[in-house]
Amino acid sequence: MELTCWCLLLLSCLQSLSANNDFFTSIGQMTDLLYTEKDLVTSLKDYIRAEENKLERVKRWADKLDSLTATATQDPEGFLGHPVNAFKLMKRLNTEWGDLESLVLSDTTDGFISNLTIQRQYFPTEEDQTGAAKALLRLQDTYKLDANTISTGNLPGVKHKSLMTVEDCYELGKIAYSDVDYYHTELWMAQALKQLDEGEESTIDKVTVLDYLSYAIYQQGEIERALEYTKRLLELDPDHQRAKGNVKYFEFQLEKQKKSAEEETEQQKERGKRETPEKKKKKKKKLSKKTFSLIPERKKYEMLCRGEGIRMTPRRESRLFCRYYDNNRNPKLVLAPIKQQDEWDQPYIVRYLDIISDAEIEKVKQLAKPRLRRATISNPVTGVLETASYRISKRRATVHDPQTGKLTTAQYRVSKSAWLTGYEDPAIEKINQRIEDVTGLEVDTAEELQVANYGVGGQYEPHFDFGRKDEPDAFKELGTGNRIATWLFYMSDVTAGGATVFPDVGASVWPKKGTAVFWYNLFASGEGDYSTRHAACPVLVGNKWVSNKWIHERGQEWRRPCGLNETE
Repeated sequence: MELTCWCLLLLSCLQSLSANNDFFTSIGQMTDLLYTEKDLVTSLKDYIRAEENKLERVKRWADKLDSLTATATQDPEGFLGHPVNAFKLMKRLNTEWGDLESLVLSDTTDGFISNLTIQRQYFPTEEDQTGAAKALLRLQDTYKLDANTISTGNLPGVKHKSLMTVEDCYELGKIAYSDVDYYHTELWMAQALKQLDEGEESTIDKVTVLDYLSYAIYQQGEIERALEYTKRLLELDPDHQRAKGNVKYFEFQLEKQKKSAEEETEQQKERGKRETPEKKKKKKKKLSKKTFSLIPERKKYEMLCRGEGIRMTPRRESRLFCRYYDNNRNPKLVLAPIKQQDEWDQPYIVRYLDIISDAEIEKVKQLAKPRLRRATISNPVTGVLETASYRISKRRATVHDPQTGKLTTAQYRVSKSAWLTGYEDPAIEKINQRIEDVTGLEVDTAEELQVANYGVGGQYEPHFDFGRKDEPDAFKELGTGNRIATWLFYMSDVTAGGATVFPDVGASVWPKKGTAVFWYNLFASGEGDYSTRHAACPVLVGNKWVSNKWIHERGQEWRRPCGLNETE
């Protein structure tokens, strides 16, 4: 009866997980897994107690018979001459030993195995484990973290420090190896080897780690280092056949490189004799420092995520203000104006402080959490919303752009989202009305409030919110025109990372709970403002909740009159 009640309770707790996967894409849903694991530990302890109770009963039986048989075997005939002893011997062998056999064979695992079976169907998958591992690699690249920093848990602002074992480091290296990512394979196999060298006990041996490490280094063209590690492997395992072959091959390749280098040196000497002093002088001339605008977008994005972006000049900063804002004396804001501050000038980005209460935030999260699904992005060709894919490697994944025919960096998003409508709860309707009051824009034609929770290393790579001219079908199914503006609520503070960055202009907007940022995606002329290309940086430490409202063109004809200048 007790087990039945427990199972029913467990099933009710897990219903919210049944329709979801990709746990690693949402920290909010991953918290459910902690409670699942806690329940499983409770069940495991119950099983241990049952086993200990059984063993204690067997031990008492053995101790009793040990004492009895020791006495009886000293004078067997005299002992059995007592009729009670004879009777009890018959009884023990005929009945009691049978009872003991049943006790020993009794299965106390039923409750634990039943609980485990129930919960296993809601466990993370191989994809979740791989996704979480790749998220660590992504964070490592974006925030320039060395493997030892991550392994020792020395991340900024962490409350619950966690150390990585040799097995953990080895697993990360293997996942990178499976993706033919030899750069990260080397980093994590080297970290696993470091911890083994420091004396950490592990089921993973140095030979296995060195095998992966030497091969990863070789694949990156560093044959001399690969040879060193292979020789070290052979010191530990002289009979390792692959290592023996690799040593010969590496030595042969190094000899070839040496000869090639000598020939190249001779050729350079000959060229040097023929060069004029003017040519030599030109060669020594250093390149001028690159400006921020010339840096590749991916590098700019990562720099901004680390807080290394460009800084406004004092003159530009002096034009940014904070104020009490009532949107031209909107009746709802006259007595309670909103605190507004300028975040950036071009594009004009403003932040509203204390714009959503903690109670409203909790209500939004409560409504959204059961519906969180893998986030979607708009397909630039079809205009249809599709599940965001993710690919992580040192060399960024590329896709074939059907519009230009060129290879471009793959856009991906690691988060889960839910859509909330105004008619399903008064709190959502109230929030929608507040956005309209503050912006002065019609929200009846806007998309529903989208709530997003970012997972392990959660991010959204650089993208536009509006549809470009080469995307004629973008948002066609909505019938409300292009996305004229974006309103973004920050519903949590983020310990480290998680900024919203604008790579083209060098702007970084950092999450602050209870605030919202707003910007126009289109100029008044209806043309797209390409400087609004933005991204959500990976969450390094913490949990990031946001909600956004994409406001569309239809209904704004009298609220934001058209401009005659294309970029007005």
